[in-house]
Amino acid sequence: MNEQIIYDVAIIGAGPAGLAAGIYAGRAGLSSIIIEQALDGGQIANTSIIENYPGQNPEGESGTSLIERFSKQAELFGSERAQDIVQEVDLNSTVKTIKGMMQTYQARSLIIATGSSPRKGGFAGEAEFTGRGVSYCATCDGNFFKGLEVFVIGGGEAAVEEAIYLTKLARKVTIIHRRDRLRAVESVQARAKNTPGLELMLNTVVESVSGEDAIEEITVRNVENDQVTVIKKNENDALLGLFVFVGNVPNSNLFGDELAKNNGYIITDVEMQTNIPGVFAAGDIRDKSFRQVITAAADGAIAANSVLRYLSALDGTLYE
Repeated sequence: MNEQIIYDVAIIGAGPAGLAAGIYAGRAGLSSIIIEQALDGGQIANTSIIENYPGQNPEGESGTSLIERFSKQAELFGSERAQDIVQEVDLNSTVKTIKGMMQTYQARSLIIATGSSPRKGGFAGEAEFTGRGVSYCATCDGNFFKGLEVFVIGGGEAAVEEAIYLTKLARKVTIIHRRDRLRAVESVQARAKNTPGLELMLNTVVESVSGEDAIEEITVRNVENDQVTVIKKNENDALLGLFVFVGNVPNSNLFGDELAKNNGYIITDVEMQTNIPGVFAAGDIRDKSFRQVITAAADGAIAANSVLRYLSALDGTLYE
């Protein structure tokens, strides 16, 4: 790839927002490049089942299958692709410079679609036992826990959906939630209640995990009476599993203090424009109240349309 190319728009991130931006940029005749450091899809790639995206398989489908179609569409409309880890960005020049580990990219505008990452559970031993019983992705790691007992921290839709998925693999699944009821929507809670092998442990938090090579004990505390309980693995099991689904943190550290943020989420207007001309943000990285695949895709489409307007104004041409 020729590093001297100056694209109309560079898109950082190949989740639903970034790929939708690539689709709409391509349809508008803009030259674009989508830069992604890992696999396409972001967190959706780790989602076992999606039921509420319009036009999907009505019986439900995996995040991986849905994002594959996003990717093919973006490529169909001409978006170039680069797998690279972005290390530095110059946002304030007319031509934006994105320095990756592999090479440097330049574009007249930039769409930031870096999304968010799973929030840590905050219990003792979490870092030590990550990959040795602690996980943040049921579809990635669920097969390691076939026939075992696993626990899921969280009470939102992601936690409950992943817990339901894990019942297909684990012997027993228990959701641990600090409140007295789950936060997931009623339809998801109803599915959970009708799922064999799924139990709830409410008003409870995980204090620590321990073991030798893997998790052998999970210490929990009841938040109402402070009673501490130590959950031990079955003597016939190799380990206990603990999946953490307690929200996300925005992947915005790369952009320092140049961009206006709220709790790390990038602030934009309704057209996805940030406080820096020519720099737009879309998807879960944005400061907004509702984060779903459908809203991320909509953000990406709006951002690409706003890029077209921005470049048309710079060039003194009419927007069509």
